[in-house]
Amino acid sequence: MAEIHFWYDFASTYSYPTAMRIEALSKAQGVQVAWRPFLLGPIFADQNWMSSPFNIFPAKGRYMWRDLERVCGRYGLAFQRPDPFPQNSLLAARVALALSEERRPAFTRAVFHAEFAEGKAIDDPDCLCSILTALGENAAEVMTTIKTEPHRGQLRLATETARALGVFGSPSFTTPSGELFWGDDRLEQALDWTVDQG
Repeated sequence: MAEIHFWYDFASTYSYPTAMRIEALSKAQGVQVAWRPFLLGPIFADQNWMSSPFNIFPAKGRYMWRDLERVCGRYGLAFQRPDPFPQNSLLAARVALALSEERRPAFTRAVFHAEFAEGKAIDDPDCLCSILTALGENAAEVMTTIKTEPHRGQLRLATETARALGVFGSPSFTTPSGELFWGDDRLEQALDWTVDQG
């Protein structure tokens, strides 16, 4: 089965609709999705950006928030602007990487929903523990796991891998043939490319 890698930062606005729709679209095309959380902060720092470009460039930010409202409305997704923005996504990314490949998608969707539909703080351990418990995970065990140095290294490695692949934003998609696609509006094209290239 063809596989596509879905790179996302939990603080990323457009990764929210992608996370909510990628599974159904990929299954319809017979494509396996590898869910790859990473951190955009270090990659933005390479460009001397200390915050989201949506904060650095106010006109771009105003457009993005209105566009995201339209996108979420199109897909029937609840939307609430998180405050502050961007959220600190470090803890959520570490938790996601502590879960198995099979359990990661459900957790990812739940975190994005909590952040962008309910306005919750995803750097709050209680919020993430509630999500884990609702999904049938042992929250205490997961939270202990993410504090270990071998696990902490996984997120650094994921971010370095994304950087090496040329990923500069979220959501991004990489295909087996080495193509990079960026943005929720490129999801369908990325899946088509993956299928066509076999």
